[in-house]
Amino acid sequence: MEVSNPDPDQSAISQFQRVRGQTLALTEGLTAEDMVVQSMADASPMKWHLAHTSWFYEHFILQRYADDYQLFNSDYQYLFNSYYDAVGPRHARPERGLLTRPPLSDILAYRQHIDQQMANVLNQQQPEVTELLTLGLHHEMQHQELMLTDILHLLSANPLAPALQHQAVAVSDEQVTAEKMLSHEGGLVQIGASEQGFSYDCEKPRHQFYLQPFKLANRPVTNSEWLQFINDGGYQNPLLWLSDGWHCCQQHQWQAPLYWRQQDGGWFSFSLNGLQTVNPDAPVCHISYYEADAYARWAGKRLPREQEWEVFAAKQPQNLQKANFLEHHIWQPTACTPQTGFDKLFGDVWEWTQSPYTGYPGFTAAQGELAEYNGKFMANQFVLRGGSCASPRQQLRSSYRNFFHPHQRWQFSGVRLAEDQ
Repeated sequence: MEVSNPDPDQSAISQFQRVRGQTLALTEGLTAEDMVVQSMADASPMKWHLAHTSWFYEHFILQRYADDYQLFNSDYQYLFNSYYDAVGPRHARPERGLLTRPPLSDILAYRQHIDQQMANVLNQQQPEVTELLTLGLHHEMQHQELMLTDILHLLSANPLAPALQHQAVAVSDEQVTAEKMLSHEGGLVQIGASEQGFSYDCEKPRHQFYLQPFKLANRPVTNSEWLQFINDGGYQNPLLWLSDGWHCCQQHQWQAPLYWRQQDGGWFSFSLNGLQTVNPDAPVCHISYYEADAYARWAGKRLPREQEWEVFAAKQPQNLQKANFLEHHIWQPTACTPQTGFDKLFGDVWEWTQSPYTGYPGFTAAQGELAEYNGKFMANQFVLRGGSCASPRQQLRSSYRNFFHPHQRWQFSGVRLAEDQ
């Protein structure tokens, strides 16, 4: 369950082609205009994602391991570097949407060039390249999720509420199981990634951690439960909120999760499938850490620690296998089920934890330029676990740590409650 390497039964070239093809498939139905606009500083245009994921292979693999490699365009080293300061200067992130040039046709030609050059290098089967390829593929899969969250934010700003796709979402007649708190005796547990298979440096080293006895909810908080929070004045009660959270709530005039709209006497939510009636049984989505924390306080519970989440998730392989991930092409959370035990530990929505994103005991960042991949972001962010409906299945494992600032809402983020025992 913990192994998240590319399929060992596939050749390196097949793995590379599959991931690259999946990225391009996410642009189906989009126009060139859709792919150049940037809706906010946190998001990036689709065209930029297509170019940056190609730049990653060019800079970290082709320039080092391809014989007599010539840059496709030297300007791209500046335009499509994301945050690698050690690599050199780069175009400002909030201004990526101003890059009407180079045109989309040039970026697609750039991707094709990288694909051809990478095939030549992968045929040489160099061990150093294989390791970097694995990182590059996981990096591109991370951007696949960002492509979906970024285009969702962009389309939500259009008054026509255009859908990216029209995927029917099954609605069950079965009643969702009432929230149950499942107990764990606590004690000394093992946390972090094993040495088997791929994992990021921030998931290591595997180490011991002592847990007090606790309980974790069997499922995420649903939209119907969140509506109770709204109707009870949750967004108007400062006693429920952290100080910074209340300031953020007031500053941005939050009244409901991102993409929720109240019209015709009911609540609707915008998704990649268009504007829909809020599904009462689906996990609440697109909430900030601040909102999750306020809800937990309102409910008389708390947010889980990431170690509490992981110790349960590591023993739930069935949750990982049947989860709603990007490959299902639903791209929105589906209804919780009446099953016993845990539901939706993986997929559907990332789950906020109360744990700050910091290094584990003995953490050391990757060496060289790739040291900037994770370690330099270990400040002022909180950990989310489990993946979402926009996460590629191959990315996820029980040790995977995502992280965002507490005010951010445009990711597929939800909440599962915990309490002390």
